[in-house]
Amino acid sequence: MQSMISIGPLGTIDAIAVALHLFAWAATGWLIEHPPANRPSVTMLMKEYRREWMRQFLTRQPRIFDASIIDSLRQGTAFFASASLIAIGGGIALIGNPTTVVGLAKGLTLPADATGLQVRVLLVVVFLANAVLKFIWSNRLFGYCAVMMAAVPNDPADPLALHRATQAGELNITAAKSFNRGLHSIYFALGSLGWLLGPYVLIATTVLTSAMLIRREFASQSRKIMLPDA
Repeated sequence: MQSMISIGPLGTIDAIAVALHLFAWAATGWLIEHPPANRPSVTMLMKEYRREWMRQFLTRQPRIFDASIIDSLRQGTAFFASASLIAIGGGIALIGNPTTVVGLAKGLTLPADATGLQVRVLLVVVFLANAVLKFIWSNRLFGYCAVMMAAVPNDPADPLALHRATQAGELNITAAKSFNRGLHSIYFALGSLGWLLGPYVLIATTVLTSAMLIRREFASQSRKIMLPDA
């Protein structure tokens, strides 16, 4: 009986599965950032809460609480960037020396092809590389936001206070957008692992990944909690 695992030559169905995966990645990302007006996503709801945060920041004394939040956000981006870099290193090592995995596949009497395995792992590495770039930029933007917050005058009545707080809020939103895009790429990097089990499994993991992201953004319990009061 033929196994589901097929690290063999690539064919037309593989190209279709990869194209569907890339399309789903781009389409879900666009939908999350451009949701219907009557049904905002969690990402869009959080944009308004970030703006509200900066409005409350204006009159909060002392502002240590806000500084600690920014610090925790930067730590989160640094953690994901580091984890993604480690995963990229493992993927590159596997691409450079696929003998072990191919040998295991042959030992299990499964069809094996080094080039096919390298291409499949490369897709995962590409998504992870994109995630790293997003996380690094997000970390830097959160740093800019921290500096901008420090530039907000202590006196809320100062003519510059509201303007500086608004600028900090928009930087915060931009940093969060990059962070969310990085997480989005990680989700699809995990979904890409399905290709190691064959193109049909990749199609299945693509559908599952997309459905999970859409549910969390548009139909999750956390979204219901975030909805503004009527």
